[in-house]
Formats: sequence, C-alpha cells, structure tokens
Amino acid sequence: MLKFKGQNPLTYAHQQSRSTPRRACPLPATALLLLAYFVYLLLGSLAFWALESPVEQDSANRLLQEKWDLLENYTCLEREALERLFGRVLKGIIQAYKSGLYVKGNTTLGRWDFVGSFFFSVSAVTTIGYGNLSPTTEVAQILCIFFALFGIPLNVILLNRIGQLMLSGVQQCAFHLSEKFHWKRGANVLTRTCALVAGLLLFLLLPPLLFTAIEGWTYEEGFYYSFITLSTIGFGDYVIGMNPERNYPAWYKNVVSLWILFGMAWLALIINLCISLLENSSSLCQSCKRNHREVEEDLINGNQDGSLGPEDVQEKSMKDTKLGGLA
Repeated sequence: MLKFKGQNPLTYAHQQSRSTPRRACPLPATALLLLAYFVYLLLGSLAFWALESPVEQDSANRLLQEKWDLLENYTCLEREALERLFGRVLKGIIQAYKSGLYVKGNTTLGRWDFVGSFFFSVSAVTTIGYGNLSPTTEVAQILCIFFALFGIPLNVILLNRIGQLMLSGVQQCAFHLSEKFHWKRGANVLTRTCALVAGLLLFLLLPPLLFTAIEGWTYEEGFYYSFITLSTIGFGDYVIGMNPERNYPAWYKNVVSLWILFGMAWLALIINLCISLLENSSSLCQSCKRNHREVEEDLINGNQDGSLGPEDVQEKSMKDTKLGGLA
C-alpha cells in the first residue's frame, strides 16, 4: 500500500504531476516533421534551380559578349563612346550583378546553382528575405508565392516543435538535478543559465568566427549579421557568399542554413521566455495594486468598530501581497 506521508492522495498526485516535467512532443514525430521540412525545401530548390538556371545562363552569355565588345570597340573612349558605354554596357552589368551574375576572367559566376537555390528557399520560408537574390521569370515568381504560402506555416510549426524539444530538455535536466540533489529552485536556475549560455555560444558568439574566416568580415560585423539573420530582420547589407574574390566551400551555405533553422528556434524560445517574465512581472504588480486597494477599502469601510489596529492592517497588507505574488 502506498504511503502519502499524511497527505491527501489527490493532493499528493497533483504535486507529483506538477513536479514531474511533461514531454512537450514525441521525438519521432519531430524527426518526421523535420524530414518533411527538408524534402519540401529540396523540392523547392530543384524547381527554382530548373526555372532560373537557364535564364541565368543566357544572361551570363550576354554579359560575356558585352565584355568582349567593350574590349574590341572601345580602345579609346571619346565623349559619345563614353555615353554609349554608360547607357548600354554598364546598365547591363549592373542589372546582371543585381541578378546574381558577375564576370571573373573569361567566365561568369552565378548564384542559381542548387546550393544557391536551397539557400534562397530557406530565406523564403524563414521570412528573412535578404533581397540579394530573387526569381526573374514569371513562372518562378508564381511558384515562389505558393512555395512561401505553404512553406512559412510549415517553418513556424517546425520552429515551435524544436523550441518545445529544447524547453523539454532543459526541464528534464532541471528535474533530474532537483531529484538528485534536492535543490529544485537552484536546479532550475542552473539549467536555464546553462541553456542560455550554450545557446549564446552556439548561435551568436561562435558563428562570427566562421564568418570572419570565410567572408573576411570583422567579428562585430559577423555578430551583427548573426543577430539580424536569426531575428529575421534581414536587411541584406551583409549576406554570405557574395564576394566574387573569395572561394567558398561547398558545405558552407548548407551549414549556415541549418544554423539559421536551429538558431531561430533558440532565439524564439529566448524571446518567449522574456515575454513570459514581463507578463509575470506585470501580473505581480497588478496583484499588489489590487491588494493595496482592498486594504484601503477595509480601512474606510470595514474598520468602523475599531477591530483592526494599524499593526493588524499592515500585517494583513503584507500577507495579501505575498499571496498575490504566489498566485
């Protein structure tokens, strides 16, 4: 027979259910959702690659032809030739660069390969939208609308699921520490602090070192890019893989895409915790004001017989404030 140490069985069961952390979501379901998410991204990447790559290749050929025409026909630039240069050649070069093309030697380098298409798909469904790369054909633009229409909700669901898993892991660690060391409040503070520090290192403090090594940015610029990206602000003033003078590893954009996904989930979890703290603080302040107002009403209406002295009123106010804070 179970012994409840003098407690009511229902009370004991309620306390046990509150002290034991609940699993936010099953891991197999999250893995299946993650697989569906990446399949969706891969299908979108293949579609954008197939639609935009031929158009980009045509633009690249025209850009190379413009370069050779410039070298052959404009050996000595006069006024009229200079005007034609600005009106025709430079306009085409600027437009090509905005579309993701640039000339390097006798070849042109574009961004609508499979890796670039995958990174574009990630920036679309995460609503970052740097603005450095966008579809140019009508079919790809219509596809982008429907791709984002279904991809954004899928991304939100996945981020919420990953955030729940992170929170569940933190709660499990806190529960096991409190059970082992009988230190519930300290275990909660310790595990949350460790999760915050680990997230800061993994998603905000260490990635700028990678960007410094590969992009040539300063650490401050890399940190700025990390926060602007994970918060989905996405100004577009700093974007990875844009420097034509650098050779980027094949794995670079794929790793950054994974960093964006898990980093956004972690940052969303931190923002939700901050919102929860602010809401709890606001509720506590409102509870304190309500209790003080009740005490004032007691002084005005309920102390006509003199049964409450000043010390009793002060003690009642302190007790009500504590009870309101616990509620």
